[in-house]
Amino acid sequence: MTKLALFGAGGKMGMRLGANLAKTDAFETLHVEVSEDGQKRVKETFGVDCVDPDTALAGADVIVLAVPDTLIGKISHAIIDKVKPGAMLFCLDGAAPFAGHLPERADVTYFMSHPCHPPIWNDEDTPEGRRDYFGGIAAKQGVVNVLIQGPESDYELGNEVARTIYAPVARSHRVTLKQFALLEPGLSETVNGSLMAVLRQAMDEVISKGVSYDCARDFLLGHMNIMGAVTFDQHKGVFSDAANKAIEYGIPVLMKDDWKRCFDDDEIAASVERIT
Repeated sequence: MTKLALFGAGGKMGMRLGANLAKTDAFETLHVEVSEDGQKRVKETFGVDCVDPDTALAGADVIVLAVPDTLIGKISHAIIDKVKPGAMLFCLDGAAPFAGHLPERADVTYFMSHPCHPPIWNDEDTPEGRRDYFGGIAAKQGVVNVLIQGPESDYELGNEVARTIYAPVARSHRVTLKQFALLEPGLSETVNGSLMAVLRQAMDEVISKGVSYDCARDFLLGHMNIMGAVTFDQHKGVFSDAANKAIEYGIPVLMKDDWKRCFDDDEIAASVERIT
C-alpha cells in the first residue's frame, strides 16, 4: 500500500481529497492539519486523528500539499529534509512550482495535478451528478497533470493519485508546467473569469434599466448555452446574420486590440507572481 501524507487535511480542499481517499484501499492516508477546527472536522468526518508532520512524513511515498498557493513554498522548504529519497511531492496547482517556489531536491519527484471541473455540457444522469459543479463528488471531469521533475516511471503514480483525489475522472491530460500556466491563470482565470464577471455586470446593467432579474438571467443563460455549444463544437449550427453582425461590432468595443498579450510569457509570469 502506498503511504500518502495529506497536508492541509482539514481545509476545504483537504476535506474534498480526503473524502475520495477514504474510498480506496490503494493509499494509506495520514492526515496533517495545524488548526484545531480542521482537526475536529477530520475526526468527525473520517473517524481518524490527525498526526504531526514528522509522523506523516516518515516513510511517506506521496506528500500531497492541499494548502494555499502562498504557503506552498514555505511548507515545502520546511519539510523537504524529512522527505525520503524517491518520494513524490504532489501539488494541486502550478503557480508555486512555475514561480520557482519549490526547494531544490534532485532525488524527490515533483508532480502537479489540477481538476478541469465538470464541463457545462455533460451526460450526468443523476441529480447529484448534475449539481456537482466543482467536481470530485459525482460528476465526471478531466484532470491536467505535470511531471515537473523525476523519473518518467513516476508519471503513472502521480496520475493514479490524481484520478483518485479528483474522482470520478473522465480523462487525464499531460502538459508541461509552462503550458499549464497558459491554462491557469491565463485561459481559465484571466480570460474566462474576467469575461464571466463582465457577463454578470452586463446582466446587472440590463436589470438596472428595467428588465426583471428572472427574465434577464433566463435570457442570458439560454443564449450562453446555445451560442456556447455552437462556438465550442458541441453542436453543429450557425449564428444568424444579425448575431454575426452584433459580434463583429461587439468584439472591438469590448476587447482591446492587444488583449491576447495576456498569454505572453512576461504577462503569465507576472500573473503567477501576483497569485503566489
